[in-house]
Amino acid sequence: MDFLYHTFAFDSHSPLLFTQLYFWVFLLIVYAGFALIIGKQDKQRLHLRNIYLMLISWFFYYKTSGSFLAILACVTFVNFLTAFPIQRAKREKQKAEGVFWLVVSILVDLGFLFYYKYAYFGVDVFNSIFGTHYSIVDTILLPVGISFYTFQVLSYTVDVYRGHVKPVHNVFDFGMYVAFFPQLVAGPIVRASEFIQQLYRPFHMTHKVMGMSVFWILNGLAKKIILSDYIAVNFVDRVFDNPLLFSGFENFFALFAYSLQVYADFSGYTDIAIGVAMLMGFYLPKNFDSPYKSRNPQEFWRRWHQSLSRWLKSYVYIPLGGNRTIFGHKANKLLAGNVNSFATMLIGGLWHGASWNFVIWGGLNGIGMIIAKCWHSLKERIGVEQYIQNHKVVHGIDDVLCIALTFTFITFTRLFFRASSNLDPATANEVAWQTAKQMMGQIVGAWDSSIILPFIREYHAVVLLFVGGMIIHWLPTKFKRWYRLNFALLPWWGMVLCVVVVVMVVYQFVTADLQPFIYFQF
Repeated sequence: MDFLYHTFAFDSHSPLLFTQLYFWVFLLIVYAGFALIIGKQDKQRLHLRNIYLMLISWFFYYKTSGSFLAILACVTFVNFLTAFPIQRAKREKQKAEGVFWLVVSILVDLGFLFYYKYAYFGVDVFNSIFGTHYSIVDTILLPVGISFYTFQVLSYTVDVYRGHVKPVHNVFDFGMYVAFFPQLVAGPIVRASEFIQQLYRPFHMTHKVMGMSVFWILNGLAKKIILSDYIAVNFVDRVFDNPLLFSGFENFFALFAYSLQVYADFSGYTDIAIGVAMLMGFYLPKNFDSPYKSRNPQEFWRRWHQSLSRWLKSYVYIPLGGNRTIFGHKANKLLAGNVNSFATMLIGGLWHGASWNFVIWGGLNGIGMIIAKCWHSLKERIGVEQYIQNHKVVHGIDDVLCIALTFTFITFTRLFFRASSNLDPATANEVAWQTAKQMMGQIVGAWDSSIILPFIREYHAVVLLFVGGMIIHWLPTKFKRWYRLNFALLPWWGMVLCVVVVVMVVYQFVTADLQPFIYFQF
């Protein structure tokens, strides 16, 4: 009985993670059932597969969030039902009715999101403005993945309203789209136009696709456990927990190490999600493209969390006016683009968390994008950009300097991002600001170069992993594509051997307490 209870009951201290053995046993059982269902390639089997995967996905979410499954179910049914009157109103040219039902779906979606994620922040802002002292008595827990699936269903109803997609006529198919378990709790944010048609496509698995699936899973596990978790547990978390106990150099290195940690953590989750989805015949959108190769903050946001960046562009930046208008009013193209980019980045910062530190982080990224655009425009105007493009050596030096400067800028904005993470929402603002202030104070005023060599000796494993991780990150894209493809084309015995070796190596880095994925909290 204890075994059955542990297997099927929700345990808040042991959520279902990709890095747990339990998950891989779960996936093996799920895949066995999937293989039995998908035997014959007909519409009935495909429909049964979608029902099966929706129910499995709901169970997966229950194991990560318990009773918050009810919110996921509510959001699913509301958006499924409202899509039909939205489409009917559009077809009959009843704009007011279409807007009404769109607003209903948006209010439900954002209502849950705002209450669970922004209640403390909202009360804090209200008290600051009006000098009141209201407080929330009950503790509000944040449902895992609510930001991801909320943005996903918002894009569905808005696209139905715009006429970009047609409503899904089967609630199980729609539920499968919303809750597909590989990407449910931390993305990528999958738009209906990218996924719905895959629900009706016959399952087809080749040796190459299977090999690519295995590669992405192993790649994600290695990123998460070897790079992210080890660096976090053995150095980064210690510095962020007590910045004043470490020197300026140690605080400085912790910031850069955190940049690698958060990338390895989030892209590692995405890699595993892409691999697991591919095993079942579904293709999720790419979410990262070597973001630390970026030459400016704008390029960085085209390479980092690409599904969120595309969502913000489609549903925030362009509706605000893009580079043509500012909140609907005509303006200079550069001015409009800059104002709307800055507003979009503020909203992107708030999407990540209900804290002024996240607002500051988003604002800094917005300012960085504006400065980069203005600098590029100035270089073009005075002819410097053309000179750089025409001289290979100068172009190479310019690339290195721009990439280094962008990486440094992005890293220092993460001071506010990391300081706001893993905190109780009720106290996030105060604690996060204190952490950020202490770290900056140490970096600016407690620098001692004599500690560098002893630090490298003491934390040599962390330093080596950081250097190695950045080298791999900066490898040419063609080379990475080459070794991915060659792995996928290995014979079965070679692939199995690689799996055994990688799993054994990864196991050596497993920490005593499994670290949750950073983006679970968003």
